[in-house]
Amino acid sequence: MAIKALKPGFRTTFWAGACAVLALLIAYAFWPRALQVEIGQVLKGELVVEVEAEGKTRVRELYVVTAPLTGHLRRIGNRTGEVVQKGDVVAVLDPSESVLLDPRSRAEAEAALTSASAALSLARAQLSEAEVVKEEAKLEASRAKVLFERQVVALSAVDAAVTNFEAASARVRAARAAVARAQSDRGGASLRLNPPRSPGKATRLRQLLAPASGKILRIHSQSETAILAGTPILEIGDPSALEVVAGFLSADAAKFHPGAEVRLTGWGGGALAGRVRIVEPSGYLKVSALGVEEQRVNVIIDFDQASADVSLGDGFRVDAAVTVWSSQETLQVPVSALFREQGSWSVFRLVDGRATLTQVSTGPQTQSQAAVVAGLSENDLVVLYPDRSLTDGQRVRARAD
Repeated sequence: MAIKALKPGFRTTFWAGACAVLALLIAYAFWPRALQVEIGQVLKGELVVEVEAEGKTRVRELYVVTAPLTGHLRRIGNRTGEVVQKGDVVAVLDPSESVLLDPRSRAEAEAALTSASAALSLARAQLSEAEVVKEEAKLEASRAKVLFERQVVALSAVDAAVTNFEAASARVRAARAAVARAQSDRGGASLRLNPPRSPGKATRLRQLLAPASGKILRIHSQSETAILAGTPILEIGDPSALEVVAGFLSADAAKFHPGAEVRLTGWGGGALAGRVRIVEPSGYLKVSALGVEEQRVNVIIDFDQASADVSLGDGFRVDAAVTVWSSQETLQVPVSALFREQGSWSVFRLVDGRATLTQVSTGPQTQSQAAVVAGLSENDLVVLYPDRSLTDGQRVRARAD
């Protein structure tokens, strides 16, 4: 008797297929996927390392005209930007009269004059007394000499009389000096009480001359005003002879040397070329906008000859970037690919679709690129901004833009 084979029913086939599909879905869900990452390339080319700081232009030779004495400054006829020649009259100063005394100061001056007059009278009286004593000592000395010649007195009496006469003469000289001093004190007290007046106003005007040829850069006071001695009135200079002074961190300025190339930007035009002329030997403390104390050093920069005709003036803001290292052909990797791994710089290099942890040795770097000394080759692909979850050997793929 033949045995017939049993065919699976519809229900069995359906559930078997459903289980297979579910198993595939579960396997797909838990299958490790390639992580999407940004990819960068290791290239060979020019790399320039610069240190930047904010600076400003200034006239190389600046002349400041100041008031030589206290007075009344006449209105300045020149305007800012006008050309003046050396020796031109740029300001006129009317020296002030003596200050009028208030009642209290006048009373004090009168008392000082009275005291000085009394001191002068006392000095004159003392002089008269000293002169009388001197005449008496002179007579005593003459009388002693006559008596000594007649052998009436001893030689010691003559010496004593001569000594008294010399002492009296010295007192007379001292009294005359005291009179002269008292006269000077009384004269000074009298001048304070009644100061002299100038005979004519025109003769008192003082003309201030331009110390050098150039342009008037700024006028501190255009209108008439009272002014104290030493107050700046205006500044003169040649705006075509400019230099740049920029404050760099002292740690950066220590790397500079005279003649280093400088790129000047941020002034409103294209990039200009310059050279470091001098790094000042003394630094200063500056507090940054964040409240951090920074030790900075002024670096003086000269414009290249080709940049001398630009439309810059005194006190214009510029951004100075000093070149501290440069190379025309150097292997470089994006800085965003670098990270620290066990104290060494490392990257994730892309090899056959997997991220391979690779240690590298780097050289000078900018904000975006770093020179590669060892560990990478030209055209290698590296992962940019690697995530902490990325591990060695993990499958990765480039993120679509």
